[in-house]
Amino acid sequence: MAIEKWLAITGVGLYAMFVGEMISIYNFMMNVPADFEYGQIFSADPKLLQFISIGVAPASILAAVAFIMSKQYGSKPIGIFIAIGGIVLFAGMYFCYTMIEQIDEKYVTESVRFVPVLFMVLSAPIVGAGVYLMRHIKKRPKKEYF
Repeated sequence: MAIEKWLAITGVGLYAMFVGEMISIYNFMMNVPADFEYGQIFSADPKLLQFISIGVAPASILAAVAFIMSKQYGSKPIGIFIAIGGIVLFAGMYFCYTMIEQIDEKYVTESVRFVPVLFMVLSAPIVGAGVYLMRHIKKRPKKEYF
């Protein structure tokens, strides 16, 4: 059970890293320096794709592998870690969604607007998988004494 527990812990760390990256780029788009705009063109779409491929995609894979490895016998600690990862993802994406209104309109694209909503929706199955592992306990076979 040690490997799947560490996979779940690493998944939580990657979810937190993704949330931090998303908050940092949304914060940057809210407070773009005045001298930044003159010689450079900024588009958040490539950065969002990079953050998704670095953060949330491997975290989801790690959570899925931990779930698959422990679903036969159930595990409360692994389920808690997977559920915490989903809650961290939901809370971070909700915070990013609240920041969209304060971003200048020239930086708001379709992906900036819909990526937080997408991952808020995708956090529900992650929490559900964690709750399933917490509640699923393998029943021991009855011993027949006679």
